[in-house]
Amino acid sequence: MQIVKKTIECRGTADTDLIDITDEVVAIVRESGTSAGIVNVFVPGSTASVTTIEYESGALADLERAIERMAPRDMHYDHDARWGDGNGYSHVRAALLGPNVAIPIDQGQPLLGTWQQILLCDFDNRPRSRQVIVQVVGD
Repeated sequence: MQIVKKTIECRGTADTDLIDITDEVVAIVRESGTSAGIVNVFVPGSTASVTTIEYESGALADLERAIERMAPRDMHYDHDARWGDGNGYSHVRAALLGPNVAIPIDQGQPLLGTWQQILLCDFDNRPRSRQVIVQVVGD
């Protein structure tokens, strides 16, 4: 059993950023030499999340609209009233989607669906530099 940890660096804007990190994750799994196991993809912080989706413009637009309906920017958030930073919506959005995904590995490849990509969602209202932690566990 081995554990390999790497990070992926991503830079966001002051808007909702949906960043495809699939190729980087696949490369880390391949470089790890793991034949069977699991890869966990995790973003530290409370204003970003990791999920999967078909990374195409229609699905991305649909996701952005769904997120806006679930946690609109323009409503009252107690977090904003307390801290004054205006990013209460980003904390709620990140909490709803979650900070990580775990993907099985078989024959040295993450078992993603044909049209399934790994997505970093950065919701903060200011540009952020993100470190996504990729941890591969297996044989």
